[in-house]
Amino acid sequence: MSGSAARRETVAVVGAGPVGLAAALVLARSGVPVTLLESRTELATESRASTFHPSTLDLLDELGVAAALRRQGRVVDRVQWRDLDGGVHAELDYALLAGATGHPYRLHVEQSRLTPLLLAELSATGLADVRFGATVTGAEDTGDGVRLRAGDPAGRTTVTRHPYVVAADGSRSVLRDLAGLPGTAEVYPDYALRVVTETPLDELVPGLAALSYVRDPRGSYSALGMTDHWRLIFRVPRGTDRDAILAPDAVRARVERALPGDAGRAVRVGDAHTYRLARFLLPRYRAGRVLFAGDAAHLTSTAGGLNMNCGLHDAVETGRALAAVLRGDPAGESVLDAALDRRRSVVETAVIPRSEARTAGIDGPAGLPAALAAVRRTAADPRSATDYLFKASLLDVAPRPLKGDAHADLVSQAHR
Repeated sequence: MSGSAARRETVAVVGAGPVGLAAALVLARSGVPVTLLESRTELATESRASTFHPSTLDLLDELGVAAALRRQGRVVDRVQWRDLDGGVHAELDYALLAGATGHPYRLHVEQSRLTPLLLAELSATGLADVRFGATVTGAEDTGDGVRLRAGDPAGRTTVTRHPYVVAADGSRSVLRDLAGLPGTAEVYPDYALRVVTETPLDELVPGLAALSYVRDPRGSYSALGMTDHWRLIFRVPRGTDRDAILAPDAVRARVERALPGDAGRAVRVGDAHTYRLARFLLPRYRAGRVLFAGDAAHLTSTAGGLNMNCGLHDAVETGRALAAVLRGDPAGESVLDAALDRRRSVVETAVIPRSEARTAGIDGPAGLPAALAAVRRTAADPRSATDYLFKASLLDVAPRPLKGDAHADLVSQAHR
């Protein structure tokens, strides 16, 4: 760390999930010292988001982790719509995006595989103070900075001061509560049932794509192939008895109905659990000098895996804009506000509508024929198919990767 950097106050980033780590890395690569506070004593390892879109992989490549992440995941080169008998309604090939992204595919891999990669890159900058077991309990905006209070597992309390704080502390954001901002999500009328199996479904069902939407009047669900397992995700109406849904015999019967012929009988169910579906959007992504990103700022339906990808986009765009402020750019504050406003607008006008559109027609058989007809028309027209994949991948609303000298400048600044 240079002497000038050592004298500068650090930006605090709260939360060591993908969003917080990415934001901290963007700042550190820009020469901004960061203090990363995480209430857990180590990185989270539980199963969470597992889909990375082309737009996100482009940005992760800029951060130096895309190649390593790809080696741990499953490359998905097509998206498919099928019926329960094994017939294919339509299929789109991600190769259509080859001219628009350096990663014309979707990657299926647990987000817990990404966080160690980001942490290693962050540590290598020499500009990060990473503190696990640090739970934020207070935040006072002093006008020219934020005074944070945090406790550790031993009961000790520390108080630190920062020019800005990036709140990436998740859907139950403590910083959002401390700022007095609304945090109540709107619950969707369905919840999700996720069935996990290590059985290679694409060996049981010929031609099954690792990203398949089964749409049938008799039942609909999504199938996602990972490197070592498959996930079947069903929508279940709210109010349904969850204990009954999760009963082993009920899960077995549902899986057997979901796959064509006798394929379902060969499936070994490893796990089945439910999770809620909700949407939430902060009215503004800023409270004084506290900036919000990721789940602390927004939630969407899990369909399409857009929320976590959008959160990583938040991290990159917010980090870049905040770095401009701290470099003394005369337009820095207006650039920062514009970036935060843009990130919110993306969720409101693109992410939520597109995520909800993924389930079009599955609420009842009446709307399904029209939805499938629209998919077939899209697949039949290369221009429409490209546009669909472009928007489904958030390529139209993601921050663009830095190129050439701009990228080199960021890397060199981190080592000055």
